[in-house]
Amino acid sequence: MRMQRKFTIGLIQMASTPDPEENLRRAESCLKEAADQGAEVICLPELFRSQYFCQREDAALFDLAEPVPGPTTEALGRIAREKQVVVIAPIFERRAAGVYHNSAAIIDANGEVAGIYRKMHIPDDPGYYEKFYFTPGDLGFRAFDTRVGRIAILICWDQWYPEGARLAALQGASILFYPTAIGWHPHEKEQHGGAQRDAWRTIQRGHAIANGVYVAAVNRVGFEKPADPQGAGLEFWGTSFVSDPFGVVLKEASTDREELVLAEVDLERIEETRRNWPFFRDRRIDAYAGITQRFLDEKTWRKKE
Repeated sequence: MRMQRKFTIGLIQMASTPDPEENLRRAESCLKEAADQGAEVICLPELFRSQYFCQREDAALFDLAEPVPGPTTEALGRIAREKQVVVIAPIFERRAAGVYHNSAAIIDANGEVAGIYRKMHIPDDPGYYEKFYFTPGDLGFRAFDTRVGRIAILICWDQWYPEGARLAALQGASILFYPTAIGWHPHEKEQHGGAQRDAWRTIQRGHAIANGVYVAAVNRVGFEKPADPQGAGLEFWGTSFVSDPFGVVLKEASTDREELVLAEVDLERIEETRRNWPFFRDRRIDAYAGITQRFLDEKTWRKKE
């Protein structure tokens, strides 16, 4: 595998319409634009081919799912091959009847699917009823070799968990990509909106610092309201950004506009940061057995004494 020392990544912050074919056409156009501006790895937002359907539970919406390989990977694979770029394509994956995943296909610069990541952490909150739709991922946290080097993909709710970021980084990923669909409940925005967005930004910068890697989070924008009259809808907060291994935000998008975020990755920055903050060297791998437990209550600790 050839590893470039410097390359540019592109994040496509977009709004999604009710028409999946229109969303795919718009994504194709954005990919071409990003490639023409020098991006060599380009990431789309979570579930970009549709509006965020998990705001309600409706079995008919399983019809939005598709196999991998399938129509989306074929269409985006043609662009990857034509432009010689790596594409990260989030997909509502139909694995079998009754088994669906929130996934991301990694399409290498030859147009072929280099691998797939299936979202591991599945939320179930008001407006985010993902457990109804998605089977938890069973492929683990993985890093993938691509034309520019080794990268990892985690999806939305995964971004709150340090364990996933650590395991991906330990496999040699230089960048953690987090395709996302996250926003404000309209009735919460005034009181909690600023703190919620800041927490989202901070936790991911923390993953960059703790692991000495780049982190790239790409979100959608716009207000989406389901047909259900009881749903309040979600206002997606954009703010797609790229952080370097020291937690410095290199580029960041707005909260309310479609934008293309371009940022340069320099692998020497990873080397420099890890030499000065050697967290991997000082990890106490002999003392972390409890991390595989759901919770360590007093009874559990007494058994260990």
